[in-house]
Amino acid sequence: MTITSLTDVLSHALKNSYAVPGFVVLGWEDALYFVKAGEKINQPIILQAGPKCRSHIPIKVLGSMFRYLAENSTIPVVCHLDHGNTVDEIKEAIDCGFNSVMIDGSKLDLHSNITLTSKVVKLAHLNGVCVEAEIGYVGYFKDKSGTLTQPNEAKIFYENTGVDALAVSVGNIHLATTASNELDITLLKEIENLVPCPLVLHGGSGIVEEIRHKVSVETSVCKINIGTEIRKVFGTEIRSFLGKNPEVFDRLEILGSYGDSHMQETIKNISLLRSAK
Repeated sequence: MTITSLTDVLSHALKNSYAVPGFVVLGWEDALYFVKAGEKINQPIILQAGPKCRSHIPIKVLGSMFRYLAENSTIPVVCHLDHGNTVDEIKEAIDCGFNSVMIDGSKLDLHSNITLTSKVVKLAHLNGVCVEAEIGYVGYFKDKSGTLTQPNEAKIFYENTGVDALAVSVGNIHLATTASNELDITLLKEIENLVPCPLVLHGGSGIVEEIRHKVSVETSVCKINIGTEIRKVFGTEIRSFLGKNPEVFDRLEILGSYGDSHMQETIKNISLLRSAK
C-alpha cells in the first residue's frame, strides 16, 4: 500500500459515518506501533508530526520515516504535518514528503487567517497535498484558553479558502489528561450545517469516549486527534517495566516493552470512532 491522501481517507469516513484518529507521533516506536495496530484491524492510519515532535526530530527525517512506513504498509497511511504556522514551514513539509498539512492561523483575526490559509491551499494543491486549517482557537488544558468557533465565520472561512478539512473549537482542548463531557454538540451541528467539508476535533483525549463515538457516527467530524492517551500508556508501561527489571539498560528492550499496550490502545481508539454495526 502506498501513501494515501487525507481527502481519500476522510471522504470515505464522511460518506460512511465514522471518524479516523489522527495519531500524534513523538518518535519511531510511536509511528511503527500505530501502523502495526492499523494493520492488525485493516484500518487507515493518520500519522501526525506536531511542533513538539519537530523540535525533537528534523522534519526531513520525519518525512522520510513516515513515507517509509506508509509505502511498506498493507493499509492506507496519511503523512500529516500538524500545526504548521507559516507558508515556509508548510513548503518545507511538502518538500520533505508530507502529503497532508495543517496550517494553523487560529490565533489570527478572520481576514488574516483566510489570507494565510488561502496561500497554503494554493501551494499545497499545486503539489497534490491536502490542507487542514483551524477556525476558532482550540486552547490548552494548562491555561484553559480557547475561543469557540462561530458558525458564520466558519462558513466564510471555508468559502474563501477551499480547505479539505476544518478543525473547530466546540469545547475541546489540547493536552487534557482527564476526559470531560464539555463538548457543545449544538454548536458543532450549527457549524456542520454551514460547512460541507469534513470537520476535525483536536484534543480528542479530553473528550469522553461516549461523546467521541457519538460525534464520529452522527456528525461530519471525520478526524479526531489523539495524543495524550497514548503518552499516558507509554509512561505507565515504561515505569512498570523498569520497576520490574531494574537491571535492564538496553534502550531497544526498554522501548519495545510497551509495544503491545500501545497497539491495544491504538486499536481501541480506532474502533471507538466507528459504528457498532
